[in-house]
Amino acid sequence: MKVKKKTFIKRFFRKRNIIVGIILLLILGIFTKGFGLIKPKGTETYTVSKQTVKEEIVISGEIWADKYSSMSFGTSGKLGWVGVKEGQKVYRGQTLVSLDKKVLNSALEIAESNLRSAEANAQYVLDTVKDHSADETYLQKTTRTTAEVARDNAYEALKVAQENMVNSTLYAPFAGIVASLTSTAPGVNVTYADKIVEVIDPTTMYFEVVADQTEITKLSEDTLVEIILDSYPDEIVKGKVTFLGIAPQIGASGAVYKVKIAFANQPDLSKVRVGMTGDVRFLIDQKEDVLAVPARYISSDKKGKFVLIGNPKNKVYVEVGMEGEELTEIIGNVKEGDILFD
Repeated sequence: MKVKKKTFIKRFFRKRNIIVGIILLLILGIFTKGFGLIKPKGTETYTVSKQTVKEEIVISGEIWADKYSSMSFGTSGKLGWVGVKEGQKVYRGQTLVSLDKKVLNSALEIAESNLRSAEANAQYVLDTVKDHSADETYLQKTTRTTAEVARDNAYEALKVAQENMVNSTLYAPFAGIVASLTSTAPGVNVTYADKIVEVIDPTTMYFEVVADQTEITKLSEDTLVEIILDSYPDEIVKGKVTFLGIAPQIGASGAVYKVKIAFANQPDLSKVRVGMTGDVRFLIDQKEDVLAVPARYISSDKKGKFVLIGNPKNKVYVEVGMEGEELTEIIGNVKEGDILFD
C-alpha cells in the first residue's frame, strides 16, 4: 500500500507541475504581448534614421518626335513603285513610293482636252455676244454664263487631275529613317485614307507629358528629370525640360498643359520607339539628413498625427515636414534608432 501511495503522490505533483507551467507560460505571453516585448502577429516595424527626402511629381506620358510624318496618297490607286525599305535612311526630297500613273495620266489628258473644248466653246459664245453688251437678251446671257461655267469647271477638273498626279508620288519631307511601310509589293490597291509610309528623324525624339494647373506652376525649364519607360521599368533615362505650355491643350478636359522633355542622350532606336509610354519624375525640392519614415507608419486622430514607438500602444504625436513619394519627414519627440510599429 505504501508503494501505491507514493506512486500516486508523484503522479499528482507531476501533473500539477505541468499545469502550473502551462499557466505561467500563458501569463508570460499575455504580459509580453501587452507590454510590447514581442511583436504582435501581422505588424511590421521600422527603424528611424536620417535620410534624404525628395518632393517629386510623377506624371505619365509618351515618346513623340518633332520631325515625324505619316504620309498617304492624295488619291486612291494601285501601288506602282516602292523605292525604300523599313529602317532605311533617307534624305530630304528623296522619292519613297508612287502609284501606277497610267490611269492618272489618262485622267490628266482627258481633263486637258475637256478644258480646251470648254475654252473654245466659251470663246465662240463670247464672240457672238460681244456686240450686245448693252442689249444682251436673257437667252444670250444664259448661253454665255453656261459656257463660262463649263470652262471654269473644266479648269478646276484639270487642277484636280494635276494635283492627283503630283500626289501620286511621296517624297521624304526631311532627312530621317523609314519607320514603316504599308506594303512593299507593287500592284496592291491602296486608298487615300491608307497610311503608306512613316518617316522619323530620331534626333528629334522627345518625351511629352501633360501637367495640370497645380503641377505646371511647380515646374521650370532646364529642370533635370528621370524617365522610366514602361517597356524598361528597371532602367532610368535622364532628360531635361525644354518647354512648358502656356496655353491649355486644345480638346482636353480641364486646364492641362504640354511639357516637352529632351533626352540627355539620343535614344537607341533598337529599343526606343515613338508612342512608348512611361513616367517622368520631376524633382521639386529635397531635404538631406532629416528623420524620415515611410508614410504608412504615420497615423492620425483628433489630436493630430502620431507614430507608435517601442510598442503598438505607445502613441507619440509628431509634426510632418516634407512629404516625398517614398519617405516623409517627421519632427518631434522621435530620435534616430527608435523602433516604429505600423
